[in-house]
Amino acid sequence: MAAGLRVGDALADARARLPALVTADAEPERDAADLLALARWCQRYTPWTRPDEPAGVLLDVTGCAALFGGEAGLLGDLAGRLARRGLGHRLAIADTPGAAWAAARYAAGPSPAVIPAGAGRAALAPLPVEALGLDAVAAAGLRRVGLGRIGDLCALPRAPLVARFGAAVATRLDQALGALPEPVMPLAPAPERRVRLAFAEPIATAEPIAEAARRLLDDLCARLAADGTGAVRLALDFYRVDAEMQRLAVGTARPSRDPAHLFRLLAERLPLVEPGFGIELAMLSLLESAPLAPEPAGRLDVVVPAAPAPAAPRRRPPQEDRAGEVLAMAAELAPLVDRIQNRLGYSAVHRPAPRASHVPERAVAALAPFAPDPPAEAAWPARRAPRPLRLLRRPEPVEATAPVPDDPPVLFRWRTVLYRVRRADGPERIAAEWWREEGGVRDYYRVEDEAGRRFWLYRSGLHDGTATPRWFLHGFFA
Repeated sequence: MAAGLRVGDALADARARLPALVTADAEPERDAADLLALARWCQRYTPWTRPDEPAGVLLDVTGCAALFGGEAGLLGDLAGRLARRGLGHRLAIADTPGAAWAAARYAAGPSPAVIPAGAGRAALAPLPVEALGLDAVAAAGLRRVGLGRIGDLCALPRAPLVARFGAAVATRLDQALGALPEPVMPLAPAPERRVRLAFAEPIATAEPIAEAARRLLDDLCARLAADGTGAVRLALDFYRVDAEMQRLAVGTARPSRDPAHLFRLLAERLPLVEPGFGIELAMLSLLESAPLAPEPAGRLDVVVPAAPAPAAPRRRPPQEDRAGEVLAMAAELAPLVDRIQNRLGYSAVHRPAPRASHVPERAVAALAPFAPDPPAEAAWPARRAPRPLRLLRRPEPVEATAPVPDDPPVLFRWRTVLYRVRRADGPERIAAEWWREEGGVRDYYRVEDEAGRRFWLYRSGLHDGTATPRWFLHGFFA
């Protein structure tokens, strides 16, 4: 800049003016990834962060500054950590995102800067109109008529300003002054609760890391018990001294506030943590919770005096017995299901439930392990014809040959392999739902080839002269 170079100059012109200029190829994708990582690391100050491309991060620190000794303390801590990381920076805090953006990029004073509450208009007045985030055309148009500072725009009525320069200028001005809202969309929804543990000295070994996880879980579970809720999804974040962050996420099939059980889930992933030069902060976030009834504190022994023999106990209805069995089974299986889900992924563990449809691929729904049962009208149907244990994700076309149009095939080719049919049974006719446009009549056949392999084939369509029927393979029998 001292040599007269400006953003947008041609590289050849810049080298002619400054022969000693050092250049490097731009890497926009890597820059965006680094900026995203920096925005996630800034969640140590507030959960509401997002990248502000091309070279900024926006933080909504409302209600968070008190944890760092006030707004000046928060900015000082952030500035020190960025400096130790080798990142040049300019920081500002203001009442509105637009005012903070303008002060960080265009204010002439030192950084970091704190604009006191209610002083945004005075702080923005001497800044150039480019500080509103306007495009080059709008900013040039304002300067041509002598409106080069934000203060020049503040005194103008909005209607002529919009008529002459468009609604974007007035909108950005009102957002910066707080007259219009400018919501900050974070990277992820803010957690319901967060507990944090800062260390006087960085930790880097397995035992202190595990102990930190235990303490955070004990703290969080105590608060969940007071709220009458249980954790469904948790995230444990470790912030390293080199400004890197690592996250471990776990979930439960049923709400839980048992710190021992939740720690067992986290303990399987704690070996993945790479402490580097040390971890200085651990933070546990409650991403999702659900109501959880109070658990009994312990066994209660009651002494009852002798009495005449009681009458025969009332037999509970079968549905009550079934509900009690399901609850007891869920309580026993929940820890095992949680461990399997966290190892294999939440989408890998489910239970089948009936769906009110005769079409095979739509007759079964995959529910969460302990999701409520479907309505009674979607009960498992009683079928005479057996169904295969395994269905393809979607039926695959085959080339089939049948001696008579409505007979089962005598041979078929699937995935370039020819299969000769030895036995066949069928057909079982299934029609699509009347309210669906796609689909039609299907005739299913159970066939067995010469090697004893059994398949479930169907012919789509009828030999009525409207269209040529096609054959598909849908599943396999054991």
